[in-house]
Amino acid sequence: MSRPRISLGVLPDDLYITPEPWPRIGRPPKHDPLAWTITDDWPERVPVTQAEVDVFEAWFGDLFDEMFGTCR
Repeated sequence: MSRPRISLGVLPDDLYITPEPWPRIGRPPKHDPLAWTITDDWPERVPVTQAEVDVFEAWFGDLFDEMFGTCR
């Protein structure tokens, strides 16, 4: 019995990654963290909307107050 083939459809051209085949079944391959490359391509300042700030304050407000103190 063969498994149906899963299609990712049309992917945008500006992805940072290239799609790879689905992982094989079984034990995962060993990865060497010393061979990893870390790239920071974020701009110096990242624009954030007020709605995004509101979400973080709603979910993490107590944690932020504990870490940094209240702002009011």
